[in-house]
Amino acid sequence: MKVSVIAEKLSLKALNEFIDKEVEGVYISDMVSDIITGPKANSILITLQTNKSIIAAANLVDVAAIVFARNKKPEDDVIKLAAKAGIGLFFTELDTWSFAMNLAEIGIK
Repeated sequence: MKVSVIAEKLSLKALNEFIDKEVEGVYISDMVSDIITGPKANSILITLQTNKSIIAAANLVDVAAIVFARNKKPEDDVIKLAAKAGIGLFFTELDTWSFAMNLAEIGIK
């Protein structure tokens, strides 16, 4: 399922323009070291961290998009860095667990 379809189905709010990749999984972490070694390519990363390090780590493993839980939003410089890398940034009011369960309900695991 494409990032744009997931965003529409789950009412995600986009923070930037992005490459509309096919999503192949989901990963939840707030630790950069986990992100560098954890998710497979084209995953959605769910996190509370909004710093540049998260974008750099996500770019290394080629995530499809990052969703910030609990209405967290990064600063403009972080959004620009993600846009340059083609990584879509979104936010949701849900906590990480609830959002992951919503993804599972639409078939993203």
